[in-house]
Formats: sequence, structure tokens, C-alpha cells
Amino acid sequence: MKTEIYETPDECRNLWEKIWPGNGLFDLWQVRSCFHEAFSRPLRFHMVEEDNRIVGFLPLCWAGEADKYIQFPGETWHGKTWLEQNRIIASTPEVLETLLDSVPGALHLRYLVHNPLPQLQERMNQDELGYLFFPGSYDFSFDNYWHSFSGKFRKKLKADLKKLNTGKVSIRFNRLEDLEYMFRMNLESFGENSYFSDSRFYIAFNNLAAFLEKNGMLRVTTVLIDSAIAAVDMGGLWKNTYTLLAGGTNPEFPGVAKLINLHHLNWSCQKKIQSVDFLCGDFNWKERFHLTPVPLYALSLEKNRATSCRAFHEKELTCA
Repeated sequence: MKTEIYETPDECRNLWEKIWPGNGLFDLWQVRSCFHEAFSRPLRFHMVEEDNRIVGFLPLCWAGEADKYIQFPGETWHGKTWLEQNRIIASTPEVLETLLDSVPGALHLRYLVHNPLPQLQERMNQDELGYLFFPGSYDFSFDNYWHSFSGKFRKKLKADLKKLNTGKVSIRFNRLEDLEYMFRMNLESFGENSYFSDSRFYIAFNNLAAFLEKNGMLRVTTVLIDSAIAAVDMGGLWKNTYTLLAGGTNPEFPGVAKLINLHHLNWSCQKKIQSVDFLCGDFNWKERFHLTPVPLYALSLEKNRATSCRAFHEKELTCA
């Protein structure tokens, strides 16, 4: 086997688009590059070849302030990466060993999708739960979905929504200028804990919105109550999957988050969307709304052991 390291953007992009599966929105180079351009992490893409075939791939960035390598594009919030659907591509245990041994320092990967390779499963521990909605499970009928809840739950939810209907409720779509309201409401709600308090995330999301809008993939949903903006969500469509990326709500309209989330679920049934990704973080509502939890994983290698992790049959969670 032969290991190659790539560090220039053009080389890395060519390699990514040649190897990386394009299953979801976060698999697109252009989506990830919106964050890479904002954070400007040095690239280090590891590729393993055997008999002129690419059998292993690990795209990394160097996070200097943390003294470790993280998954491309290198976006971090409070020291943790944000983008999901990450992966290590390795066809065999030997390829996995070669990839990990080629990393010259500490390594921390988050939000890794399930990998059937047992030697990799043994090294990973569960990170967080992602939450998906599958309209096909309800025959693309929002009515079927609605009646999957108990009568008590439906009654309470109707009462919560009725409080909002004291005013005139309307929904509009794809007004780019509404994103500024989303950023502002998110900041007002979460303060320093808002992603958008970091100017790099703010720049990355603006660039992402521009890319999605240019390619007909952007969906901005705005709820208005008596002409006042009550909630704004930003999502992206790719290959019949719908990913909710960010949102903001007006505190003057408590409960509006339930209304806009039910709209997403109803709309995805009408459009026969394959899956809706609400990303990680339960926030005390996702499982109650019958979203499907899907585990994502993390893998860490300590710096002084990153080049000596060869015991692939030992059941360790990390190489520490």
C-alpha cells in the first residue's frame, strides 16, 4: 500500500469529488468549502492506494489552537466541529491502520456515520444522536403522522397552536433578506451560545445560503403573525433529502417553533421527501415528535500514540 498526503485546495477538491460519496447535503465539496473558506484551516488529505486503486481516504484540517487534526472543513464551535455525516473511508483493517498511522499528531473526529468495519467500531464511541423524519413511514400522509400521537398529546399541541392563531398567521418562502432576521433572533435567544456570535460561522452561513440559492437548493421558511416575523428557518434540498440548517424565533410568540416544525413535516409529506434531517440535539422536542434517533460516533487518538495504534483487535474506545 502507498500513502499520499495532499495539501493544496485544488488537489484536495479533485480527490474529494473522486472519492467521497454524495449521499447528503454535507457531502458536497461546495457546502463544506463555505466553512473552510471562513475558517482557513490548513488542509491535509490522506489517501491510501493499493494496486493503483484508492482504498482509503481521510480528509483532515489542522486546528492549531487545539493542537490536533479534525475533519475537513475544520469549522469549530467551542472547540468542537459542527458539520455532520463525517466518515473514514477504509476498505480493510490494514487500510484503516495505515490511515491512522499516517496522521502525525493528535486526531479527534466527530459525527462519524456508522461504519461496518469491526476494527473501526471498536475504536469509536457514541458522540450524539441525529434526528431524522421519514415521510414514507407514514405513506407520505401528514394525517397518518398526526394520528401516530396519543389523543392527549394532540389536544395539548392544538391548544398551544391555537394561542398563536389569535393573530393572522401566514408563511412565506425564499426571501433571502429574512435570513438576517434569523441570525438576529438566534443571537438574541442564545447570546454567546449562538453559533452566529462567531463571525466565521456567520460568514460561512451567508456563503452557504448564496451557494444553495444559486443552485435552486435553498429553502427559507418564514412564519409571520400579524405581519411580524415570528420564526425563520434555513434549509437545503439535495437528492430528495431536506436538511434543516439553522433557525431563529421571536420570543414574543412562544410556541412558534412547534408551528414551523410541523410545517416542515407536513410539507415533506406533501412533496414526498425521502428524509428530513433535523441534525443533532434533542432540545426536548424531537423524540416527542416521533423523529428517528440515529447515533453518530467520535474517534480520538492521543498525540503520542497516533503513530502506534496497531492493536486493532483490542476492544478499546480510544488509543490513549
